[in-house]
Amino acid sequence: MRPGQVRANVKPVQPPFSPVLLLGMALKPVRPALLQPVFDGVLKMLRRRHPDILDRMADYASKPVCIDPVDLPFVILLDPNPDDPRLTVRREIDPQEVAATIHGPLEVLLALAEGKVDGDALFFTRRLVIEGDTEVVVALRNAIDGAGIDLINDISAELGPLARPFRTCASAAVDLLGRIQDDIETLRTALIAPAVKDSNAQNARISQLETELKTLRKAARRGGVA
Repeated sequence: MRPGQVRANVKPVQPPFSPVLLLGMALKPVRPALLQPVFDGVLKMLRRRHPDILDRMADYASKPVCIDPVDLPFVILLDPNPDDPRLTVRREIDPQEVAATIHGPLEVLLALAEGKVDGDALFFTRRLVIEGDTEVVVALRNAIDGAGIDLINDISAELGPLARPFRTCASAAVDLLGRIQDDIETLRTALIAPAVKDSNAQNARISQLETELKTLRKAARRGGVA
């Protein structure tokens, strides 16, 4: 089983070739426990700035959700119990441990958390795969939709006098990642273009041969050949 993936029957979303995927490769040797303080900090920030999210999940307090960023080598276990919420980073999770699992690239999951994308559209285009209890996933999406999460602003608000430098660095990092992604896409296109061209030529040749074969069969039938 590939590290960071949930043991499941559903085929996970294929990770896109992106800077996040390269980061995920670099993080493979890192033990999840070393990353746990980051997620503890994120949860504390969300509880302070968006406490209503967990309140809206009160009916699903006993239904943990697995969030699987397919381009990173770990998964995140969300326990939505308002009295004792937890975000636990793990190498893998057994489906029996959770009520539902959400698979998707990190960029898509973050955009979904901030309400920047349509979850239904992502599901139908297979950029997002959900398994298990969809009711709890819908409840989670509804809870975060109205919360107004903006990770950069939320984190900067917690940093006091360091807020402005953080926003500046974060904006520069986002712009840099965007340029890197554009360069990667250009490189990917350049690398696969010859293969695509050859594949198209082969498909055209196959189509031509099929047409010729049909013509020969028709001629044979007209000539009385069985």
